[in-house]
Amino acid sequence: MKLAGYTINFEEVYDSIIKNKYENILIQLPEGLKQYSSLLKKELEKKIQANIYFSADPCYGACDLPYFDQLGSLDIQVIIHIGHTAIPSMNKLLKSYEIPVYFLPALSDIDIHSIVDRACKQLDGKNIGIVTTAQHIHKLKEVKQILFTKGFQPNIQKGTDRIAYCGQILGCNFSAAKLSFTNINSYLYVGGGIFHPLGLLLATKKQVIIADPFENKVKKQELIDIKDKILRQRFAAITLAKDAESFGIIFCTKYGQQRRKIADNMKQLLKDNNKQSITLVFDFISPLSLQNYLDVDCFISTACPRIAIDDYSLYKKPIITPLELEIALGKKSFDDYCFDEIEE
Repeated sequence: MKLAGYTINFEEVYDSIIKNKYENILIQLPEGLKQYSSLLKKELEKKIQANIYFSADPCYGACDLPYFDQLGSLDIQVIIHIGHTAIPSMNKLLKSYEIPVYFLPALSDIDIHSIVDRACKQLDGKNIGIVTTAQHIHKLKEVKQILFTKGFQPNIQKGTDRIAYCGQILGCNFSAAKLSFTNINSYLYVGGGIFHPLGLLLATKKQVIIADPFENKVKKQELIDIKDKILRQRFAAITLAKDAESFGIIFCTKYGQQRRKIADNMKQLLKDNNKQSITLVFDFISPLSLQNYLDVDCFISTACPRIAIDDYSLYKKPIITPLELEIALGKKSFDDYCFDEIEE
């Protein structure tokens, strides 16, 4: 199926729905595709006879599945999660999930040849690591061939069990680059947005060139400028955390963001340093949901690593990551700074 410049393979889902006689289906879409919900519903109804519901809650990744007990009144029998690849390390957890979940990536149809060709002119060195997100994962062989014909040694690696495909990075995991970065001179990131290549830059400390096919731009200096801005912001947050006496430890119940061990470690670390803490359990975290905790000087997020970065200016109190707490308490140096990651 074609949808807004993306190809989504529904074939195996059609077969399963018909075979299992599913009557009630829940569709999860990322924020950028929700505007096409009505169009998608019309296309699906041409193939299947079922009640189709759309989750209106925010959906930021494969880690963000709805809870089964929230769907009980609708008798949802299957979830189709569109736009993200499955997280392999969640397989054991999903076995206990009470209904099947299908993950269908939305593969971009946009041509990448021209932008990658232009990006090659800015790459330093011969050994190039290639990474991308789920939307362009099917284009990596083409990218590799382009680099090879220009005399580079392209390198595509598999990450940890949180990563589904070779060369894929997530906003919370850059292991596909880090596991092989010692032999790499530069990284080529193919895709839109700035958060993923920014995390890649901080994780590897190597040159990162962005080949953005959506804006048709090659970005290098822009990424460096944003990195400097973000680091100043994070340094300011860490400085505020140094003077904090009470901390709110944020624990997220989303299936792919549950980091109980890290939350417990943060609690013990604060206790060892004579700091007060309270553990706050959330499903959805926003500036509004934190504003009632007036007696907390600083929040520590063990949830999605982007929470402390993307909307930082909207929070009334500083919000930091576990690594940033260690820096604030003098356990690590700011020279060690990198984005928080969920390894598994």
